[in-house]
Amino acid sequence: MATAPPRPTRTIALMNQKGGVGKTTTTVNLAASLARAGRSTLVVDLDPQAHASLHLGLDPNNIERTVYDVLLDDSLPATDAVKRVGDNLYLLPSTTDLAAAESELASVPHRTKRLENALASMGDRFEFVFIDCPPSLGLLTVNALTAAREVLIPMQAHFLALQGVSKLLETVGMIAAAANPRLRVTGVVLCMHDTSSAHTKEVVADMEAFFEEARGQETPWKFARVLRPAIRRNIKLAESPSFGQTIFDYAPDAPGAADYAALGAALLRDWDSMLAKRAAEKGVPQVIVTPQPSSVIPSSSPPGRAAR
Repeated sequence: MATAPPRPTRTIALMNQKGGVGKTTTTVNLAASLARAGRSTLVVDLDPQAHASLHLGLDPNNIERTVYDVLLDDSLPATDAVKRVGDNLYLLPSTTDLAAAESELASVPHRTKRLENALASMGDRFEFVFIDCPPSLGLLTVNALTAAREVLIPMQAHFLALQGVSKLLETVGMIAAAANPRLRVTGVVLCMHDTSSAHTKEVVADMEAFFEEARGQETPWKFARVLRPAIRRNIKLAESPSFGQTIFDYAPDAPGAADYAALGAALLRDWDSMLAKRAAEKGVPQVIVTPQPSSVIPSSSPPGRAAR
């Protein structure tokens, strides 16, 4: 009888060089939605602002080891810096020291593969890895794109934001050509979305037309799409980071919680369908998903109001 293979790790980088578009909010809450579905999920906070770490209840000033230590010291096991922040939800936290990593890594061998090697050292411990990239296109973002298989672009449906997407895609294309040929753009997550605005509808239509036109081209975004549902504008999403909580802990009945839960469910349906098809083609049984035990990596302090 065939043995079911382990589920592969799906590594997704969330990037946008424009700040304030919902990138960290999407990273944290989309990851939390998958963890709530029983999937072992890791958030990698690769932003020196450490907003994802704060959002998940950790004070970057009181963490012994962070992603900075993992990137600079390749002998340090990445799991030594990983913190458990919820059921099936883990964090590789950041620190403001990470801002110096770009210059400190400049003369280090294989400097663009430090994060890829760190994540590979953890094997298939996590089914999902979400990398919160900094709002820039420097060495840290290059590390994220070299380590990832997919890119999600959180953005607001504004004209100027649409113009910025072309620069992001150009960067993804360069990394795919030079270092990571498997890298693909999964799509755009619409954040702080206003469905009643005519301008918003025009921008979304333009974006969908652009992705449709790319279907026949050999680019990393030829299968990209505008993901649904859009994340509606919701004050609870803006409030929850100051309490060090995901939207599901802070305001589980808010529209933001419903939207991220639905978006996570949509991603899981596509993922599970693809894995089932792959398993059927290889003649092996489909993997049954069960929640992962929480004792593999030591827990951090329970998430509460983030220290300031």
